[in-house]
Amino acid sequence: MGKRVAVVLAGCGVYDGSEIHESSAVLVHLSREGAQAEVYAPDVAQMHVVDHMKGQPTTEKRNVLVESARIARGNIKDLAKLDVKELDALIIPGGFGVAKNLSTWATQGKNCTISKEVEDVLRAFHAAQKPIGLCCISPVLAAKIFPGCELTVGHDTECEKWPYAKTAETMRELGCKHVNKHVTEIHVDTKNKLVTTSAFMCNAPIHEIYDGIGKMVKEVVRLA
Repeated sequence: MGKRVAVVLAGCGVYDGSEIHESSAVLVHLSREGAQAEVYAPDVAQMHVVDHMKGQPTTEKRNVLVESARIARGNIKDLAKLDVKELDALIIPGGFGVAKNLSTWATQGKNCTISKEVEDVLRAFHAAQKPIGLCCISPVLAAKIFPGCELTVGHDTECEKWPYAKTAETMRELGCKHVNKHVTEIHVDTKNKLVTTSAFMCNAPIHEIYDGIGKMVKEVVRLA
């Protein structure tokens, strides 16, 4: 029997939900590792809806669970129904939805709050010593909840390749140890069973992002 891995989504689309390529990469690599992905999302309204052609918010209203179902091909459950006892690991892909719909990081940075459902799930996996995989912006969730943990969101010096590098400094201000890693690399916090990779925090070719996520998934399944 393959490992059962919860994949928590935050909508559909990089600017207001889960990053679609990252989410797909997680699901593909879980399949390759012989693991069974179980997809969840909170049944809540999105912070806002962004026109992905213009990069501008619209007046539309959308639901995180309903939008996430697009990526999951309809095979998705309400996050409120997640039972950590039935699962072996947790993975949360990136995308601005993590910072807008799963937390308030987008508007409040290190002073953000994390959705109670999401925080409860992260704490439950951590308490059960079950591995947690986080990529792109989603390591900020662990930074907020688990002081002193070790994480990567890539590099900590801003440049064309690393446009979001200031995130690393903010995570350090929360008491975390940030470890610089290339997009194809992962960092493993063995004490907290956290596996992180930068993904689209790096302005890199998509196959390198895919490969980095593959290493993260492989390590999460191994630790499970």
